[in-house]
Amino acid sequence: MTAPDFQSWAAAGQQRIEAFLQRALPQPDIAPQRLHAAMRYAVLGAGKRVRPLLAYAAGELSQADPERVTVAGAAVELIHAYSLVHDDLPCMDDDVLRRGKPTCHVEFDEATALLVGDALQSLSFQLLGEYRLADDAKMQLDMIKLLAIAAGSRGMAGGQAIDLAAVGKTLSVPELEFMHIHKTGALIRAAAVLGGRCGNGLSEAEFAHVDTFAKAVGLAFQVVDDVLDAEAPTATLGKTAGKDAEQGKPTYVSAMGITQAKALAGELREQALKAIAPFGARGARLAQLADFIVLRQF
Repeated sequence: MTAPDFQSWAAAGQQRIEAFLQRALPQPDIAPQRLHAAMRYAVLGAGKRVRPLLAYAAGELSQADPERVTVAGAAVELIHAYSLVHDDLPCMDDDVLRRGKPTCHVEFDEATALLVGDALQSLSFQLLGEYRLADDAKMQLDMIKLLAIAAGSRGMAGGQAIDLAAVGKTLSVPELEFMHIHKTGALIRAAAVLGGRCGNGLSEAEFAHVDTFAKAVGLAFQVVDDVLDAEAPTATLGKTAGKDAEQGKPTYVSAMGITQAKALAGELREQALKAIAPFGARGARLAQLADFIVLRQF
């Protein structure tokens, strides 16, 4: 049987995640209705679902049950969605557009948006505890711990704190890398590792290759985001273009220029592909995702 092309594979994964999230999120007619409606507004019907796709690709590599990977991918996506809701708040980036529609606090209100983020994070960990994701209970506990670290002060939240503190300052490329390894990269790495941990087909040495791949892809994702923020129009981005420069936020573009930033994205892509080269054809989906992330729109 011929494997589906990347676009068909990705579309199937996106539909699977969307259907699961539709079921997992509280229905809007359940009290408190406004909060539940806002949670669904923030999560459903938009986004590329890159993190769940990484989980699926790593899960295929480890021969994981796709249903288990769906839960893990959805848990990561809920953390990601909550981070976007909070990131857009007036006390953070103060943005009015996300994924082509008004941000959650604009569509609802600030207090509701704050609670949406809190509730989505809680739901993420509820899913990880509610479903069986690994044959070994200790492994599942380790998976929960992994996502908690990736989302917390040593991961995404810590990276956001560094980002906020850096507004108006000039950061070196190594300093930017440190910030984004936490802010963006931690959750991307968690998605790949969690997807792989849902199966039993990888050795620890092979997991190290997956982690190295995800680290490079996570940084590349941010570099590309910085370039697109500088070059792409708002309609293409689905969020306010040029906001980083307007707010004086240090980016790869401000640190090294657009040409060098694009070159760095290419170098990170090569690092990612090199990390999974030992898998040969088995790593094809991960390689396709690296291209999807790095080559999007430039």
